[in-house]
This record gives sequence, C-alpha cells and structure tokens, in this order.
Amino acid sequence: MNVVSLVGRLVADPEIKYTDGGSTVSRFRIAVDRRIKSEGGPTADFVTCKSFGKTAEFVEKYFHKGSKIGLQGRIQTGQYNDKDGKTVYTTEVVAENVEFVESKNAAQGGQAASGGTQAGADGGFMNIPDEIGADELPFN
Repeated sequence: MNVVSLVGRLVADPEIKYTDGGSTVSRFRIAVDRRIKSEGGPTADFVTCKSFGKTAEFVEKYFHKGSKIGLQGRIQTGQYNDKDGKTVYTTEVVAENVEFVESKNAAQGGQAASGGTQAGADGGFMNIPDEIGADELPFN
C-alpha cells in the first residue's frame, strides 16, 4: 500500500501550470519538521509535491509561501535523462487530499482580518461571566 500523510509549511508559492486539455497542475515543496533531531543535523525534510485538477486549484487559491498544509497522497518515483545523458531519479508526493492545518488568524500572524484582535492562550474562546446562568446561554 502506497499511502503518505504529511504536515508542513510551503517553502515557496506553488507553481501552477495548465495542460493543453485545461487541467490544473500544481507543484510545491514543503518543509516537514523531523520528530527526532540529531545535534548538528537537519531539523526538517524538504518534500516535493504535486497535485492535479480540483486539488491543484484548491492549492493555487488558498496556499502560499509559509502556509501550513496537511496532505494525504502517494509516493511517485520516476527517472529521466538530463542534458548530459545522465539518468536522474525523482521522488515526489502526489497530493490527493489537501487540508488547512492552521486557522486563518494563525496563518496571518495572529491578526484577524476584521480588526486585528489576537487569539490568546485561551484558544480564541471568551470567558463567560459567572453571573450568567446556563439557561441564558444560546446552547446547552
């Protein structure tokens, strides 16, 4: 079974291309933090990804450099000969499902689009005063 799940940040804006048939193709790289970091070693892996069709259109519309992204897909390997005739081997992830991993506030540095309020340590929830009874709340 060839299944991959990754969470990382785009290292650059996605590259978008269109096929002759009008289908959208997106290519992007994400930095995926390593869980265990060796001293003096790399702290992240940089993974090349691509997506097609509606998924590529979603990536094009909503993700840009620095965006945190979650994706599920499959590993695809390939090879080609470069201009010097050397064989080059490739490995990339074909993203079949893509999703937001952080809120719009977090993606914009904590600034809300409507007025600049920040979500604090309370996770964006407000405290309800003690004098308000449970029967006064709009939910139960």
